[in-house]
Amino acid sequence: MISQEQQIFNQIERAQNILLTFPSDWSGDSLGSALAFYLFLKKIGKNVDIVADNAMSDKNRVFSFLPGFAEVQSSLNNLAKFIVSLDITNAKVDQIKYMVEENHLNFIISPKEGWFNKDDVSTASSGYKYDLIITVNVSDLESLGKIYDNHIEFFYKTTIINIDHSLHNEEFGQINFVELNAVASSEILFELFKDYQKQEIDADIATCLLCGIISKTKSFKTGNLSPHALSVTSELIAAGGRREEIVNHLYRSRDFNSLKLWGKILNNLQQTGDSKIIWSILSDGDLGADFKEENLAAVLEELIVGIPQAKALVVFYQQKALIYAAQNINCLDLAKEFMPSGGRRLAYINLNGMAMLPPEEIINSMMRRLDKLISQ
Repeated sequence: MISQEQQIFNQIERAQNILLTFPSDWSGDSLGSALAFYLFLKKIGKNVDIVADNAMSDKNRVFSFLPGFAEVQSSLNNLAKFIVSLDITNAKVDQIKYMVEENHLNFIISPKEGWFNKDDVSTASSGYKYDLIITVNVSDLESLGKIYDNHIEFFYKTTIINIDHSLHNEEFGQINFVELNAVASSEILFELFKDYQKQEIDADIATCLLCGIISKTKSFKTGNLSPHALSVTSELIAAGGRREEIVNHLYRSRDFNSLKLWGKILNNLQQTGDSKIIWSILSDGDLGADFKEENLAAVLEELIVGIPQAKALVVFYQQKALIYAAQNINCLDLAKEFMPSGGRRLAYINLNGMAMLPPEEIINSMMRRLDKLISQ
């Protein structure tokens, strides 16, 4: 019986044009593993595009040092072609022109002989540009954001290879390669590449994969670090993975505003009785004129590593609440009664709908409800 690894590369070998995509939250593991896959596919001669929602977000610029970063597109362009057909059985064409007039594209066709009528005109859509989709670190298709929301039919009509390590993966692909014991998707891809064509793993590919593992483990500080992940890390460094460059960009380049935000959040920290939820309240004065939500999300992502007992971190600011959850918690499920937006690990709640209540009552009510839900 053919293995899943063989199935994956059989599909890749047959594909003419490949779409590679990852979640809109742009985690280091998602991006690092996707870029590594992109570079690997390019090296073995495949036509491939890498596309992800939120590509222009300032938050993602921290990863701009990675090879291939500039190739990430923010939307699916020219996914299918719209064809206007003209039956020329009864009339031959002498000249064709077109012009745009009041939001209409008019084709002006002059017959050489005979004439056309409306029954000679038909329209159709061509096949999709891509014949294979590869998703990396994607638990569900909705986490792709607009890339999926705007092209649902395309995703349902195209073969999908789904590669992930999450317990929550919905196995939406035709091939689902989900390794629950892996620390990161980058770890899974390294083994796939090594078994298929190890000689193609160059320094750039190794650096992208290494960035995924370092980012996922917060530079080897998280409790889920495994001997296999450390073994893979060693092999990636031996293959030319630039560990020092990764650590410098991810953990030694905090700007002054981010550091100040760290201080404000820590100064205002509060907790539930069992410390399962930690929260902080930030005033407009705390945020300052240069505040960016991307910096706030990055601070919470790092802060939760240092509070292992916490299941979720919540920050209240500017009539919003930002929730960042531990790995085994789904933010959207946890806060669904508050109609959150965002993703599994990071969700936003708009508090304007509760504006008639005093701010303290809003916060206390939410925290009591979240604490009850997270303890169930």
